[in-house]
Amino acid sequence: MSCNQSEDYIQKLEDPEMFHGVMKKLSDVIVYDIFSPPVASRVYVYPSIAAFETVRFAHPEKYNTLVGQLNGLKNVPNPEEEHINFNLAAIHAFIVVGKQLIFSQDKIDTYQAALYNELRSAGLPKKTFIASKEFGEQVANHVLEWANTDLYNQTRTHSKYTIIPETKYWKPTPPDYMEGIEPHWKEIRTMVLDSANQFVPKPPVEFDLEKGSIFYNQLMEVYTIGVNLTEEETAIAKFWDCNPFVSHHIGHAMFATKKITPGGHWILITAIASRKANDTFTEAINAYTHVSVGLFDAFISCWDEKWRSILVRPETLINQNFDEKWVPLLQTPPFPEYTSGHSVISRASAIVLTNIYGDNFDFLDTSELEFGLPSREFKSFKHASEEAAISRLYGGIHYRMAIDEGVTQGEKVGDFVVNHMKTLK
Repeated sequence: MSCNQSEDYIQKLEDPEMFHGVMKKLSDVIVYDIFSPPVASRVYVYPSIAAFETVRFAHPEKYNTLVGQLNGLKNVPNPEEEHINFNLAAIHAFIVVGKQLIFSQDKIDTYQAALYNELRSAGLPKKTFIASKEFGEQVANHVLEWANTDLYNQTRTHSKYTIIPETKYWKPTPPDYMEGIEPHWKEIRTMVLDSANQFVPKPPVEFDLEKGSIFYNQLMEVYTIGVNLTEEETAIAKFWDCNPFVSHHIGHAMFATKKITPGGHWILITAIASRKANDTFTEAINAYTHVSVGLFDAFISCWDEKWRSILVRPETLINQNFDEKWVPLLQTPPFPEYTSGHSVISRASAIVLTNIYGDNFDFLDTSELEFGLPSREFKSFKHASEEAAISRLYGGIHYRMAIDEGVTQGEKVGDFVVNHMKTLK
């Protein structure tokens, strides 16, 4: 084997595309396995943390550990073997953790085998391969032990939501009338937030269907916009739909369309930003880790409010009181209305990304191309988050108050994550 051949693996492992690729593969499996938005955020965050806690050892002068910064994370193993390639170890840690959080492990196995064969063919020494995998496995197992204490497993057996008959409370919506998703998500341990209810938004406006009331006006705004959508409003709503499971009914036949989750969309935006900024391998992992932590805590904060106010969706009230045939442009997701999850998690992600890449970071969002939708241009991350938020009004699934308060809630979560999670020394 020539000297150049023996060094090919080093170039490959220093290329951030190696990590972008494995993150994209995890996203593809999340879509395939149809995880709900909150659960998907968990599938992203733990592998990202495992990768960061592994790769930081390659740059001890630059990066801090997250031990002591993330709730409950303690004593990550230190490397003891001299032949470790920390980039490879980080990829392996990411894969090991990710596989434990999904269903279709065979898809990751196939990807992993091809990746490792490529590296071995490029000259990766066996001792480096073994040492790197062993250390990645150590960190992965440590992170998985920690993940198992976040109450996710316990909440799988908790009681389902019991429908409250009163009109103002959420009811399952057409076409499938699915039961409410994750009513106990507030019990999941946060990453950086002190608690699920650290940033409780102000309550929704008083429920009142009398003509002229604030609530009535907000309800009618959803309806009026819904029946008079412009081409641009329709495009915005569809671009940010991000519903992991949209069911279609044609006669007696039913089929589903799978898409990325809202969090998955922001993970893809992170990849776009990272590439534009020419991030190194470690800088890319650092960005994904910050965004995934922000997403995770934002979903917990949002779901805490959703299942506190348990507010009815516009579709239910419009069908019952004004137009029984009206259907929103987007399929109403199966959980309460207030606050808007898109608004909360998009703003939190935008704050985190702005902290990393700057305030006027324009980009072309190509995230939805593979789902048949054109790209959209944004002047900044906050610009994108504002469009994501208002898209829910155009889609007919949120009142304006849920959007406005959701943005405020997301801003608070994002600011807190930025101020209390310091990976750079």
